[in-house]
Amino acid sequence: MVPGRAAILIFLKQSVAVFLWCAAGAAYAASMPSDYSQESPKVRELLAQGDTLASELDDPDKGWSAANLYCTAARLGSAEAQYRLGMQYAFGKGVPENREQAAALFHVAAHQGHYQAQNMLETINLQQADKLPPCVLTEVAPEKLPPRTSIKSELEPEVTRIERYVEALPKNRRWVVDMVRSLADWYGIDPNFALSVIAVESNFSPQALSNKEAMGLMQLIPATAERFNVKNAFDATQNIKGGLKYLRWLLSYYKGNIELVAAAYNAGERAVDRYKGVPPYPETRNYVKRVLDFYQRAAHPYEENLVMPSPVVTKKG
Repeated sequence: MVPGRAAILIFLKQSVAVFLWCAAGAAYAASMPSDYSQESPKVRELLAQGDTLASELDDPDKGWSAANLYCTAARLGSAEAQYRLGMQYAFGKGVPENREQAAALFHVAAHQGHYQAQNMLETINLQQADKLPPCVLTEVAPEKLPPRTSIKSELEPEVTRIERYVEALPKNRRWVVDMVRSLADWYGIDPNFALSVIAVESNFSPQALSNKEAMGLMQLIPATAERFNVKNAFDATQNIKGGLKYLRWLLSYYKGNIELVAAAYNAGERAVDRYKGVPPYPETRNYVKRVLDFYQRAAHPYEENLVMPSPVVTKKG
């Protein structure tokens, strides 16, 4: 699908803070609330100090310093601090990525009425959410994010085409890659597969709109958006989550066959089932070729019990 005219606003409604966090830097800092009148003086001071670091969370030292501030404020009962610290654990900013601890923080904040924390709880979708970080329970510093190494093992596979492609993206679109890499694992999707789909669908433009009304990064048509409970398809977080849910469903339906999944994502599963394979539409065949060229794999793990498989793959055995 070819990106079309831009939507006026990207930062809309439910997941604004999540989107800005992943969009990075100054935008995130600007999104944080400046009125802390409902907080205690000590918490107001801690959150204000955190604001000064919010645009530099990708810096491990500054990200850790922010987490230290939020830990203290979270111990004092601040739902906002619990949410912010949860986001750092969810996306590995300054502290090691830990979904269980993130979910526990979101759970506590949500119980205090923090809407965005509730939204993230639904995203993480963990049954157990009681493992709070030690720094929230007692006066200890949070664990630091271990340093990343740039040395690759000789046993690691060569860099794929999609990995090379996203490395060359301009900085104002790199946040999409970070968001997908964090969320894809939560849905059991190889991030490179999701990124391959986004590259072909919208070329990483959250505002993309096709002549068929397909919207956003993963080009969700209105019916697909409704099917996977996406209220605003131009909200990057909602769009990616909806697209990942659809990919997970298609992978189960077609038993991990990437060619059929890509064809169905473009033309719909009914068309793939009717033609017993990739439909003879030039657009769909070109689309499948481009996704396969990016992803360079023919199969993907899938959930066997999510949905009854397509007759196309059951007949093929």
